[in-house]
Amino acid sequence: MFQNEVEILYAEDNPTDVELTLFALRRSRLANSIHIARDGAEALDYLFCRGAFSSRDFSAPKFVLLDLKLPKVDGIEALKAIRQDERTKMIPVVVMTSSKEQKDLVESYKLHVNSYIQKPIDFDQFQQVVEQLGLYWLVVNQAPPAETLDQAGPNSIGAVTK
Repeated sequence: MFQNEVEILYAEDNPTDVELTLFALRRSRLANSIHIARDGAEALDYLFCRGAFSSRDFSAPKFVLLDLKLPKVDGIEALKAIRQDERTKMIPVVVMTSSKEQKDLVESYKLHVNSYIQKPIDFDQFQQVVEQLGLYWLVVNQAPPAETLDQAGPNSIGAVTK
């Protein structure tokens, strides 16, 4: 793996949830390379190599772990942007949220989310869920070839222009 290649882009603003998730992934030896974005705007800037990440070469993560209730740009808007860009529309996106609202679930699936998980409140259940999703998306799942994700089409909304 290249030094700046990220396996998971994790968009989460709750520091406790970040620490619990990282702990579970480390415990199961799945925390190789994770970029934490504290809001939706940072997640999109990272993914599309904009703003503070403009010097980063585009490289698609193996999957995006996305909270819905994010500051600046919420998870639904971030998911829309991911699905509209040719480079990122095939990246698996897993929503992991505390939202119990059915409209969030339905809207996420309308935007082709790959999985929707309601965050368990119980610590042990939370760890189990994170370990299972990490194992599935990083080890079991067969992702599209990297070259299909790394090619920007002419209508890529996240493309960096010079």
